[in-house]
Amino acid sequence: MTTDLESPLEWVKNPNARSLERSPAVSAILPPGIAQAARGFHRQIPGYRTTPLKGLGNLAAMLGLGGIWVKDESVRLNISSFKVLGGSFAIYRQARRTLGLSDDRKISFSELTSPEMREHLGNLTFATATDGNHGRGVAWAAKALGLKAFIYVHSGTSRARIRAIEEFGARVTVVKGTYDDAVRQVAEDAAREGWQIISDTSWKGYEEIPSWIMQGYTTLFSEAQEQLAGQGLIRPTHLFMQAGVGALAATGIGYYHMLFGKEAPISVVVEPLHANCLLRSARAADGEPHNMAGALDTIMAGLACGEPSPIAWKILWDCADVFMACPDYVAAKGMRVYGIPLAGDPPVISGESGAVTLGALMFIMESPHGAVLREQLGLGPDSQVLLVNSEGNTDPEYFRRVAWEGVNPVPPEFLYEPPAGRS
Repeated sequence: MTTDLESPLEWVKNPNARSLERSPAVSAILPPGIAQAARGFHRQIPGYRTTPLKGLGNLAAMLGLGGIWVKDESVRLNISSFKVLGGSFAIYRQARRTLGLSDDRKISFSELTSPEMREHLGNLTFATATDGNHGRGVAWAAKALGLKAFIYVHSGTSRARIRAIEEFGARVTVVKGTYDDAVRQVAEDAAREGWQIISDTSWKGYEEIPSWIMQGYTTLFSEAQEQLAGQGLIRPTHLFMQAGVGALAATGIGYYHMLFGKEAPISVVVEPLHANCLLRSARAADGEPHNMAGALDTIMAGLACGEPSPIAWKILWDCADVFMACPDYVAAKGMRVYGIPLAGDPPVISGESGAVTLGALMFIMESPHGAVLREQLGLGPDSQVLLVNSEGNTDPEYFRRVAWEGVNPVPPEFLYEPPAGRS
């Protein structure tokens, strides 16, 4: 749990950022044309629609920014999370491989989910570990194909998140320990049972499918870039990305480096204070991912990871400008500000993991603790900041506690006091 002594912002600049004209890791994982291929697949899914890009213009003005843009994934395919984009695309590619289809053989989503294809897929069974949202996305995709899914969660996973997975017919196994313990257990069981793992984190010898998952996430950023263009913006100036194992953050930052190279948006990776394996890896400054042991105690369930994904880390080490960790009250503040916006700004329903980047941005702009970083990032009236609300209300009971009861308040020492004459 957080204490009043925990500063709202811990951060380190990445000494390796922008040292390369083009990152080999980005080129390997996000090759030319992959964003179009992923989005072309997702467009075929019944119920697909572009999720909204919401402008918080009044909040931006209050903070002294040119614009705040929120890609709202809380309404993605009725799953309340972006995760379904990665899981569905990876399962699609694995199903194609099982069917023996060549790369030039076109197959539609409706054809893939037909009884004939189901018969050809046989007893193909998927498995993964999850903090909640990824498992729900894999369960959804497996059900669409008429296949089985076994989802492993850690013992701190809320009952609401487990029920949400079970709604899609998956069998859920609770593993004592952390998310990383669940990853190890599902790998062991899948090897014994012959299941196909669809994991959003990678490890030695298991990198292709996590790459497919990251490729699936590019649909989110492809949509956002089109929507920003519709607002007359060539690109955001700043990109704040939340991170657990780092797959989403690496995809977003890598996507913009794929498009703009060294002219990509200035990027900030935000983690929970008590699950900050990426920040620790950046501080080590040796280019290698470093694990974090312990209970990983945070309300940000989707980000409670102690071991970076090696393939995601390669992109982040090449491209991310700043790594940051925040205590739980920063995420809780973000949830409340999203849900009760300034007059004229649209509301955003955001869970703990979805809201931490907004909370971090506000502390950077308003708190004395953020003054140095604010200057180094060049945040000001010309800044157009892109955030991703990565999840909606995925844990209703805890959401109510934060929104209704004020759980995890900002400690009095860090409450914002506007300058005289400003309210």
